[in-house]
Amino acid sequence: MQIVVAVPEFATVVDAEAVMRPICGVPLLERTLATAQRFGASDVLLIWPQSMPLEVGESFLRPPMFRTASKLTLVHASFDPCTGSSWSNIEDCLESRFIWLPWNWVTNARDLFELPTCGRLTQSWARPCWISKTAVVSDVKLASQTGPLPKGIAVTSDETATAAERFLVASSGKVLDGVHTSFNRRLCRPFVRLLSHTRITPNQVTLGGVFVSIISFLAFARGTYLSYVAGALLFFIAGLFDEMDGMLARIKFTDSAFGTWFEGFADGLGYLLLFAGITIGLYRQHGSRELWVGAALLIGTVLSLIVTSLGRKRGTTADRRHEYLGTLYQKMESDSSNWISRTARRIQPLQKRGVCIHYIVLLTVVGCLPVLFYLSTLGSHLMWTLSLYFNHRFFKQAKPGIPLREIVASQEAS
Repeated sequence: MQIVVAVPEFATVVDAEAVMRPICGVPLLERTLATAQRFGASDVLLIWPQSMPLEVGESFLRPPMFRTASKLTLVHASFDPCTGSSWSNIEDCLESRFIWLPWNWVTNARDLFELPTCGRLTQSWARPCWISKTAVVSDVKLASQTGPLPKGIAVTSDETATAAERFLVASSGKVLDGVHTSFNRRLCRPFVRLLSHTRITPNQVTLGGVFVSIISFLAFARGTYLSYVAGALLFFIAGLFDEMDGMLARIKFTDSAFGTWFEGFADGLGYLLLFAGITIGLYRQHGSRELWVGAALLIGTVLSLIVTSLGRKRGTTADRRHEYLGTLYQKMESDSSNWISRTARRIQPLQKRGVCIHYIVLLTVVGCLPVLFYLSTLGSHLMWTLSLYFNHRFFKQAKPGIPLREIVASQEAS
């Protein structure tokens, strides 16, 4: 699969600086090329204008974010997509069918799966689409296939740049996001957009969430109603940090295997701090029996983290740990004839941190923290038991993770 990106001849130096316009902290053209690679293009062809130094074009093909195995090809030529001769000059570089992606089109990799197919004479070069080599080289008008309008924004001004940033932040969630998580991300949007223009990294945001979790632990451990409510609200805020680090990583292309591991580690540590704080707080209120229940809760939580970590290693490759849940959910859906898989798939969303932070606040405010405490103890042991079962059922042997495009296609189909 090939993606073709052409930078036009600019009239002035000021116009040429548009390729470096920062969109959520990433230069515009760099963002376009990185999106093409995240889409999974096997070949990214960049057509660079003759009026601009070739060295500048080459610099766009070497950013740290380009970690995939895509072939990167640079053509230094005067190019006008509206003329067949321009296409004929680069005919040898084109695949029989490719994606035309305007250099200033801001979108997400997953949205490129929904592009329509256009004929040569019906193509609007301001928007991306699938197109054939025959159509552009021979000026033959092909039948256009209907399809949805491409999602994204063409950046041509300060106003469209602002709109593009809002679009990116608003669509920086995951395919599997539910109502609660979508609400959380909406709360995070202004902060993510602000952070995208700073040097703060997603891992630093994750570390900030850990710091807030520690303060939450201290609040819960005081053992009074008001401190419980404060602890719950702080844990809610820590959960928002957990949303923001992933959103920031996706829009700035700074996601990494270490970042995925660190986010999971911080998530597990946050739960351990939460349950430890609740245990100490309830012990101060009700006595030593709560210590025994708390010990059982912490053991169940640790076992859940260990078994889930094992599942990530078995069910995904080292660079795709973040796809574990999507892979697991897909396997549960395909295994719905099994009552355990069917039931677990229905209750699985309840364990997500984006959901947990809501009912933790609710139960704490209404004075039902002990109920949450005992239910969490039962749930932690049920979780590691089910995780162990699914590891054995689905991930007996180490297998590569399901590519993101297949997970996206599966979710859209369902």
